[in-house]
Amino acid sequence: MSIPARRGPLEGITVVDLSRILAGPYCTLMMAELGARVIKVEPPKGGDDARAYGPFVQGRSTYFASVNRGKESIALDLKAPADRAVFEKLLARADVIVENFRPGTMEKLGYGWEQLHPKYPRLIYAAASGFGHTGPNSKDPAYDMVVQGMGGIMSVTGYPEVPPARVGVSVGDLGAGLYTCIAVNAALVHRLTTGEATKVDVAMFDCQLALLENAIMRYTVEGEIPGPLGARHPTITPFQAFRTADGFIIIAAGNDGLFVKMCESLGHSEWAANPDYKTNALRLKHHVRLQGEIEAVLAARGTAEWIAIIGKAGVPCGPINNVEQALAHPQVAARNMLVEAPDGAGGTLKLAGNPLKLSAFADPPTRPRAPDLDADRAAILAWIGG
Repeated sequence: MSIPARRGPLEGITVVDLSRILAGPYCTLMMAELGARVIKVEPPKGGDDARAYGPFVQGRSTYFASVNRGKESIALDLKAPADRAVFEKLLARADVIVENFRPGTMEKLGYGWEQLHPKYPRLIYAAASGFGHTGPNSKDPAYDMVVQGMGGIMSVTGYPEVPPARVGVSVGDLGAGLYTCIAVNAALVHRLTTGEATKVDVAMFDCQLALLENAIMRYTVEGEIPGPLGARHPTITPFQAFRTADGFIIIAAGNDGLFVKMCESLGHSEWAANPDYKTNALRLKHHVRLQGEIEAVLAARGTAEWIAIIGKAGVPCGPINNVEQALAHPQVAARNMLVEAPDGAGGTLKLAGNPLKLSAFADPPTRPRAPDLDADRAAILAWIGG
């Protein structure tokens, strides 16, 4: 059965994207990947701040390209009457507006939810900000690392007794972008069934709390304040990185059956019968001793050998790859997770693919390039009637 030549399930949806840098643009990137038309409205002088972030290819930001591919750009000064008129024509034809300004900014421009909703009753309004549009910190500025610190994630990242470490990717921005995308899609379904548009209010800080998963339960149920554990799971043992003869291996024996298989694969089936290791709770209590015993065995072989042995036994395990090694993994090609897009200078960029695989839609190996500032003005003006 051939796949229809449609861009994605959001084909026919138009998004006006006022956002910049990462949280909002990541939301609209995912919407573009799902088939929506995304029109970036950028300030005339410089555009999105991310255009100034490296690395660069012949003066063009690849950082910007990585989260803005497949979008269109028009430069508008939202304080200038003529540009405001263009912007309002865009809003009249759009389904969604996405912004990530500090709360109050859009209201000062005359484009807040309360101002837009009566004029454009089918327009979904999505705001991603540091602390949301309510609460005592709503007007405070925030960047990714600020909310990583305030939201608790940095407190459980890294190793004990060392300076704090941020998560190695911008999980504050990316989490907010993903949650905003989920909420916008839910709002589109709500509009489809009721005809009613709604406001989406997503806070980076809230998203960090939502991502804490079992750390919140450990505190609210047991009174424990979780701290960093390095590469060890806080409630499952053995479920961590172990040292081998030439590096490290991740072993994730997530239940009693897998623990038995792990013991057998390591040649120590007697561990599974040890009263101190019979249950996960007991293994957790005695994790230091168990880790020592496991690593004493693993010291005899290299990581690749152990992955072959332990993996054959059906126990989840793997190496700790660097980025080069991760991208070279055969799963990346098989799943089309490294795609190409023009760099705007005659070459191509290799960018992360779309992890959302939908059987009804193609997942091509190439993507449209990120737009130059104001590159699509003529086409957009023609679409809205001048």
